[in-house]
Amino acid sequence: MDRKEFINAKRIVVKLGTNILRNNDGNVSLPRIYSFIEDISTLVKAGKEVIVITSGAVGLGRKRLGLEGTTGTALKQACAAIGQGKLMSIYEGGFDTYGLVAAQILLTEDDFGIRTRYLSLRTTLNKLLELGVIPVINQNDTVSSIEVDPRYEHMQVCFSDNDKLSALVASELDADLLLILSDVNGLYDKNPKENPDAKIISVVEEVTDEIMELGTDASEGGRGGMRTKLKAARMVTRFGGKVLIANGKIPYVIGKVFAGEDIGTMFLPQTEGLSDKKRWIGYATNIIGQIKVNHGAKKALVEKEKSLLPIGVIDVIHDFNKGDVISIVDEDDNEFARGIVNYDSESCRKVIGSHSDNIIKILGFKNYDAIITRDNITIL
Repeated sequence: MDRKEFINAKRIVVKLGTNILRNNDGNVSLPRIYSFIEDISTLVKAGKEVIVITSGAVGLGRKRLGLEGTTGTALKQACAAIGQGKLMSIYEGGFDTYGLVAAQILLTEDDFGIRTRYLSLRTTLNKLLELGVIPVINQNDTVSSIEVDPRYEHMQVCFSDNDKLSALVASELDADLLLILSDVNGLYDKNPKENPDAKIISVVEEVTDEIMELGTDASEGGRGGMRTKLKAARMVTRFGGKVLIANGKIPYVIGKVFAGEDIGTMFLPQTEGLSDKKRWIGYATNIIGQIKVNHGAKKALVEKEKSLLPIGVIDVIHDFNKGDVISIVDEDDNEFARGIVNYDSESCRKVIGSHSDNIIKILGFKNYDAIITRDNITIL
């Protein structure tokens, strides 16, 4: 896929990282943010739909209070509350200069994890784009309770950084392209901080495990890092979307990208084409419970696309309710699938290893032959 074909996108999600929204001294970089706004405005006026995922609220709040760090959840949430208004006022004023309207949307994990809220969010975002509005989205750090609520001790949250959030939004809206702007030039064949001879990888055809191993952890001040960006790229490309990771500190980088300049690393789309429901099951939900299955059950699920029957279950981990999305792990505790359960955790424990014909005898009722039916399973 050449560069011209790659950038041919109607619906675009642009993710702006913390470290490109501020200068080296920690203050907001207004010239750079306004350059993003100018480039995005040009795209919108050319008929494209653009959604902005922005970081920076916590950092701006911390700087406003004169703090060196944000140790503790409460302090981070307080800084987010202070910084979010300042951050949004910049976007609103900037887009207004070009005659465009921006809409603030703050999201928590439950906005994706609860199916009705997920569908409502999609409807709202589509309507905003239809109206020519630019949604400006950020994680709602001020009210997110995942880190402080003891009920969520064992939870795998659907997103904990804006890289994953941008991938979820791109997936939910069937975006053609996710543009991730950070303070790195793209993906290198080795860590450039440790290897001066590291070379940038221009095109990634598939985000394999080998590609994932090239990822590094977050830089100071951020919560992502190349590893989370690669996870986002793997997710979006699996759904048929394109991803570009580029350096947001390049002057007017967005305009240069859409002018066809050879910037950053392109991640090519795959052709798997999961349904919206299976995308939600596999990637957009919060996971508390797990079911461990034997080798035969794993093979039936992965290779034959079968339902999960009680006879293949060897353990039930943590508590969950009927209708929850749970994680399916193999005998080595490797998660390989997720699904919507037909029974609660207590009932699942009672029928472990049993034949489906014996469910009614053991439980006194029978909803389904399967613990999870195949239509409600997503292989990861």
